[in-house]
Amino acid sequence: MEELGRKTVEGYKQASKTPVTVILENVRSMHNVGSVFRTVDAFLLEQIILTGYTPQPPHRDIHKTALGATETVDWKYVATATEAIQGLQENGYTVFALEQTKNAVSLESFLSLDYPKLAVVLGNEVEGVSEEALAICNGAIEIPQLGMKHSLNVSVAAGILFWKLTEPYLQTNR
Repeated sequence: MEELGRKTVEGYKQASKTPVTVILENVRSMHNVGSVFRTVDAFLLEQIILTGYTPQPPHRDIHKTALGATETVDWKYVATATEAIQGLQENGYTVFALEQTKNAVSLESFLSLDYPKLAVVLGNEVEGVSEEALAICNGAIEIPQLGMKHSLNVSVAAGILFWKLTEPYLQTNR
């Protein structure tokens, strides 16, 4: 890791983070949760908020895909996504759902720099983001898809989204 210039756990904890918080709402799969932890670590995002029945560390199936990211990434549990969203909004965050909705903004045109405190909600693998959570989000972001299938695995969607949200910060933090 030293040869690759990777951060230590302590170095990660002290590093300046990309100002994005992730809310996982009722994500069932421990492997998806672990994968999101790993991807949040890769892009140095602020934190993860686990809600509903989303599994929580420590668990060997989460650790299997997180590969230690549960030790670096700040996370907490909040009972519902609506509670998490409202709490973030009260603290100045703008919250977007990653969801295919009528008024969703296409990801390629979304500018994360427009929101100094940004949070994104990723929903259940089958149901997506709940209607209750969508109703109080400031908006929605959609990943354009060209094929027959119009859904992505939540961890794949997270990787695409986090890359796009992190892109503007790569210019200043490399």
